[in-house]
Amino acid sequence: MRVLCKFLVNSALPQQIKLVRSLSRTVPAMVKVGDSLPTVDLFEDSPANKINTGDLVNGKKVIIFGVPGAFTPGCSKTHLPGYVSSADELKSKQGVDEIVCVSVNDPFVMSAWGKEHGAAGKVRLLADPAGGFTKALDVTIDLPPLGGVRSKRYSLVVENGKVTELNVEPDGTGLSCSLANNIGKK
Repeated sequence: MRVLCKFLVNSALPQQIKLVRSLSRTVPAMVKVGDSLPTVDLFEDSPANKINTGDLVNGKKVIIFGVPGAFTPGCSKTHLPGYVSSADELKSKQGVDEIVCVSVNDPFVMSAWGKEHGAAGKVRLLADPAGGFTKALDVTIDLPPLGGVRSKRYSLVVENGKVTELNVEPDGTGLSCSLANNIGKK
């Protein structure tokens, strides 16, 4: 990579150098505690029902957890069910207003997955069909067997638009730090 960059800088015209420098500044960095949550439109139940993340977290304490895909084994056997079964406790003991699951899937798949797991009233399932939110958080992972770019497995707590807790699985797909029983343990 260094050789390529050195070649580009040594052989580039001044305006090309400016472009390379400009592009290098726009590369997203993974969201961190203290950051504002990116404002992106997600979808609930259908493409007609847009949910803006800025509106979703404004004036609230919200847990958002991301999964690589609806109906995948780890997500369906452990991750989502853990949040569904812990929802009442998280809301009452930790003052959480909403719990949201996000995945790079279409809204119809997310809706069906939520119904299968009895998530209504406990966990909202929001689709990030083009991965805009996932990219804005910089938690993408390339998983060709699941269709390509997906979300790493993570959880975060947002209070009035600011990230106050962040847990990203070290390998992007494991089931440890991002589980419901780890919220508020840091």
